[in-house]
Amino acid sequence: MQQTTLIVPGFHGSGPAHWQTWFETQVPGARRVSGIDWEQPVLPHWAQAVRDGIDRASGPVWLVAHSFGCLATVLAANSRRERVAGLMLVAPADPERFTPQGLRDAGTSPELPSLARWTPRSPLGAPSLVVASTNDPWVRLSSATYWAQCWGSQLVNIGAAGHINVDSGHGPWPRGLALFKALQAAQGDLPLGTIPCCSRRSDSLPLPRREMA
Repeated sequence: MQQTTLIVPGFHGSGPAHWQTWFETQVPGARRVSGIDWEQPVLPHWAQAVRDGIDRASGPVWLVAHSFGCLATVLAANSRRERVAGLMLVAPADPERFTPQGLRDAGTSPELPSLARWTPRSPLGAPSLVVASTNDPWVRLSSATYWAQCWGSQLVNIGAAGHINVDSGHGPWPRGLALFKALQAAQGDLPLGTIPCCSRRSDSLPLPRREMA
């Protein structure tokens, strides 16, 4: 059966020198998720684009996500368990740094909740791997560890690797590719959607209000 690997970049996208772009040339059946504005990290829009990408695939889907893309990916995968073969989540962004309207900054109302409220806290229902570093400016290792435990993911700490992007020297990334291939090999012939999860579900995530022209 043909398999699809859906590549899900993070905030600002993944340029031509990024390891995710390199993955697209190395992994059979790999393609990038479409329909996302990379400069607007709005979780419900991104998660729906990932769901659409999964739905368009003809067979089992592997998900390879980076940074904010990891948050959209786990939310989408949570509602497509029967289609997802496995997930590789690299340098997942801390959901506390985002709200339903986007990046939390100095001008963000303190009353806006963080995305932690809507981030799944139960096993994802498929084999998964969280790759993290000790000096990622977007997420503390302790936070990445917490979410890996929630998702039932294997955590791989690759040391002082920054945000595991081009700025930290991660263009072509043979080690990352080896980790992904090992994850695929470990999944083997395991039927999709067979890993049990708890019944707790995330609250429905509200779409941000659109400004009227």
